[in-house]
Amino acid sequence: MSLSFKLCPHLIRSKMNGGKKTVLVTGAAGNIGSYFAEHAGHKYELRLLVKDESDAEKIRTFGRVALCDITNLEQLKPHFIGLDTVLHLAANPSPNSTWESVRDLNIGGTYNVFAAAKEASVRRVVYASSIHAVSGYPTDMQVKTSDPVNPGDLYGVSKCFGEALARYMAEQEGLSSICLRIGAFQPLENAKKPDSLKMLDAWVSPRDLQQLIEKCIDDDRLQFAIFNGLSNNRFKRLDISDARELLSYAPQDDLSHENPQLSRIQIDQPGHNLRDLGQKSGLREDISSSAIGKSAL
Repeated sequence: MSLSFKLCPHLIRSKMNGGKKTVLVTGAAGNIGSYFAEHAGHKYELRLLVKDESDAEKIRTFGRVALCDITNLEQLKPHFIGLDTVLHLAANPSPNSTWESVRDLNIGGTYNVFAAAKEASVRRVVYASSIHAVSGYPTDMQVKTSDPVNPGDLYGVSKCFGEALARYMAEQEGLSSICLRIGAFQPLENAKKPDSLKMLDAWVSPRDLQQLIEKCIDDDRLQFAIFNGLSNNRFKRLDISDARELLSYAPQDDLSHENPQLSRIQIDQPGHNLRDLGQKSGLREDISSSAIGKSAL
């Protein structure tokens, strides 16, 4: 099975502007983009791309805002000069998206972003993929980053294209690229609502995704990677162990703790292995209890 990441043979040197990395965000007025801009403006020099003037006002205080249609490559190119990283979020995010929509914005626009980044010698593109790239798998399967793509809709198909393009650009064109399969991005107040049960296994909180995105920007070892972007939910549709290991991702939130219906239920299960200290073992009868405790940590 092929690895879902590739290390660069040397450290990837960041491009600093006055001591900060310059990061361009497409789709900067969206839910993820606006949260990122609000919480990352102190750390990075931000360029925020939006399509319409009406989208600019709510994010203008977080960075330099520019109007741009990502489906127009020539219009896009000047905005990429002098960048360290591109965070590519712009897309039609609806699972009900028509082919024309995903073709022009999600596929054509994504190609343009990578092409402009390559021409401008950008260090890295962080690409917002989606859980929909693998939503075709049965719901009782935990999907690993190394599992083949299996989209459940045309929106997911467009994200599979982006992942394939990212890998091509990283391994054949030398543009470091990281793909994030983002789950159900919702604020804490939505996680507390009764109907949040539908995202029990897929929720990612704003602060957890913010942490993951920043770690992707700051990493200097990865040439390419796919990471699953979920919070530390008790039940995880996607396996996040790669992000934990390679990026030291440490999510803080768990939907089962936030939803009142779940927080009242004891859902801890027996370990079914020797980490369950209540389980009998011939070995445990022959060694001291202190040694058992240390082995279980």
